[in-house]
Amino acid sequence: MSSTRLSRLNRSAKPSTGLARLLRHGDIPFKLIIWLSSFLVLALMIGFGVMLWMTSGETRAAYGTDFVFGTEWNPPGDIFGAIPFIVGTLATSLIALLIAVPLGVAIAIFLSELCPPRLRRPLGLMVEMLAAIPSVVYGMWGIFILIPTVVQPIGDFLSATFGDQIALFEGPFFGSSILAAGMILSVMILPTISAISRDVLLAVPFSQREASLGLGATRWELIWQVLLPYGLSGILGAIILGLGRALGETMAVTMTIGNVTQLPTSILNPGYSMASVIANEWGESRAGLYSSALLEIGLLLFIMSLGLNMLARLLVWSVSRRNPEQRV
Repeated sequence: MSSTRLSRLNRSAKPSTGLARLLRHGDIPFKLIIWLSSFLVLALMIGFGVMLWMTSGETRAAYGTDFVFGTEWNPPGDIFGAIPFIVGTLATSLIALLIAVPLGVAIAIFLSELCPPRLRRPLGLMVEMLAAIPSVVYGMWGIFILIPTVVQPIGDFLSATFGDQIALFEGPFFGSSILAAGMILSVMILPTISAISRDVLLAVPFSQREASLGLGATRWELIWQVLLPYGLSGILGAIILGLGRALGETMAVTMTIGNVTQLPTSILNPGYSMASVIANEWGESRAGLYSSALLEIGLLLFIMSLGLNMLARLLVWSVSRRNPEQRV
């Protein structure tokens, strides 16, 4: 082989420099893409907040903090108060969590520990399919099935039994109510909580199960004292995702909550949520104070969702810190 050809081969074998080398070894481009994606998500969050803040300035200038704590909503008279919608949103979300969390965790325990292996996958897929049902279908199901057959008997019982002693269950009760919206929300967030909690429990190392059973623990002790504490941070993460959907859900809540602009004093009263009032009245709002008030409700919902999720993430962090092996 000639010396000229050998030198040419040696030059071609040398590592390239500059842009070609940067593209061939993809660590730096990969890091740049990850950083840009992270900053993009942060920029979107900040953009949403800035947009809502700027477009709701007219209401803040006219009412200040009175808008947040006001109890009257009268658009023809330019009187706007958001507290009925805030209470309705928090009440329906709390009812949904009280129902969905124990049911979702119980379903997760059954699917991960007690279900026969040949039924585990079909049942798991059926639970996950609940998350794919459109919100409007849940709303129609709530109107025609859930309210007449489930909510109405429960509401009548609570009103007749506890209505005179506990203000939370005072009537009259006509079906569409805070309770109805909370129950339909519990069905909607159930697949999220159960599916993620199941995956968390399945991710617990099998050695934990063997060690517990080897020490003489029963199946109940294994689940209650080993699996649930080990996967607690992951289960809390599932609850956070369920809470996020409950706070922002619109159509199904609009169809079942009653849509009455009053401060509810009982879960049997009709009410309004922050998302549903925006969906119902945005088309009727004229430019000016009315649309600015709806945008400020959107800003309050944004802040509320962000704050509650930050508090929940802080709780998850405090739990996972106790066990370094737990991560969400």
